[in-house]
Order: sequence, then C-alpha cells, then structure tokens
Amino acid sequence: MTSSRINPFVVGLLCRCPRCGEGKLFSGYLKIAPTCSVCGLDLKFADSGDGPAVFVIFLVSPIIILLAVITGALVSLPPYVHLMLWIPATILLSLALLPPFKATLVALQYRHDAHEGHQ
Repeated sequence: MTSSRINPFVVGLLCRCPRCGEGKLFSGYLKIAPTCSVCGLDLKFADSGDGPAVFVIFLVSPIIILLAVITGALVSLPPYVHLMLWIPATILLSLALLPPFKATLVALQYRHDAHEGHQ
C-alpha cells in the first residue's frame, strides 16, 4: 500500500507505521519504536507531545459523566459505589485510548510532514 493511500486514522487506530501501515508503531505501551520493522521508516520525527492526553481527556470525561448521571437517574447508589465504578472506568478507558490517539497524531504528523517550529 502506498503512503498516499494510507489513511492516518486507520493506521492510528491500529497503531501501525504511518508509511507502510504494516509495522508496529510502538515498542512499548507508549514508547515509539526507533524504526519501522517492515519498511524501515525512521520514526525519530514522531513527537505528539501532550496532544493525545488532551484529546483523551476531552473524550473520556463527558462519556464517564454521562454514564454516571444516567446510572444515578436509574438506580440510587451510595456515593462510594459511584467512586468504585467510575474511577476505574475512567482509568481503564483513558489507558485504552492513549495508544491509538498517540498513533493517530503521529500518522497525521507524518502525512502532513509536520515538524517542530524553528526560529
């Protein structure tokens, strides 16, 4: 697959190389591999900064709040049960979404040839 045909959102969700779409982007949980194991792309350019965390916060927060409000409206639960439900749900959902969001931002960075600003 050529790089012009690769959708950055698809390879981001799959956490794959932004050029070939085949190699794994991460060598650890959020550690970007030095190079793609399939096409050899040097991934040193990849720096998504705090962007993934911000996007995850903006997505997870309303989801958890909405679920908590709906649950509270349907069932009367003590506050400690809400804490036992929503704190782990928030943590797990955030941890699950961070890698694909980071991979998507790296793929978009590659697609648009974005680099850190220089003066």
